[in-house]
Amino acid sequence: MADNPFAEFSLERAIGLRWTLRDIQAGRLKLSPVSDEDLRALTGLGLIELNDDGPLLTPAGAAVLNG
Repeated sequence: MADNPFAEFSLERAIGLRWTLRDIQAGRLKLSPVSDEDLRALTGLGLIELNDDGPLLTPAGAAVLNG
């Protein structure tokens, strides 16, 4: 992937955010709650949207995981 949305983060933080995206995609939020800080970071990157049902991947977020 030419455009890495996690380039500004440390490797450890980038890996954690990628795992958070996977947890959101798989609906594992009850088992792996997402921190407010992670939600803010992923929302700021445009990778998730927050709605009444919880966080959902945007097309950009899905592309990060599938790319």
